[in-house]
Amino acid sequence: MSYEQIRFTAVEEIRSVISQVDAAEVGRLAKAIRAASGVFVAGAGRSGLAMRGFAMRLMHMRIPAYVVGDATTPALTPGEILVVGSGSGSTSSLVAVAEQARKRGGAVALLTIDPGSPLGKIADTVVRIPAPSPKAAAGSGSHSAQPMATLFEQALGILLDSCVLLLMEETGISEQKMFERHANLE
Repeated sequence: MSYEQIRFTAVEEIRSVISQVDAAEVGRLAKAIRAASGVFVAGAGRSGLAMRGFAMRLMHMRIPAYVVGDATTPALTPGEILVVGSGSGSTSSLVAVAEQARKRGGAVALLTIDPGSPLGKIADTVVRIPAPSPKAAAGSGSHSAQPMATLFEQALGILLDSCVLLLMEETGISEQKMFERHANLE
């Protein structure tokens, strides 16, 4: 296949998956984030990269946000929330982190393919992203031309950016205000 033949494949796949995400679930995630006194994010591999980007945008909105495992991440305390991105919902290191967050009085939110996964059973808030992945026990029934869990990871990033837009709208924080918090030691 040529580039001309495949160039919109990923875009159309992302559109299809995102259109199936329940808006009420995303609304509950935004509400849980607004209610929390701090947000911790976690994910493994490429999902972890999407979660890091989300933490950055929350920081730009003046929402205390931390990446689990970073050297400057403080202790989670009651009233804070852990937001996990995991296609399978069963990555053992992420399950352990979610169990610790719960034990320490934090809320847990999950973005996943499989709401019935071990992480799904721990989470207070679950957003289902119906993308295919060879790691997810509960497959979405769909197929992707892209390899492995690429479609989940792409949809996760778009969904998190959409959640930022929703939070901006709900809190009245403008892009200009966010830009004031952009890194300036570059």
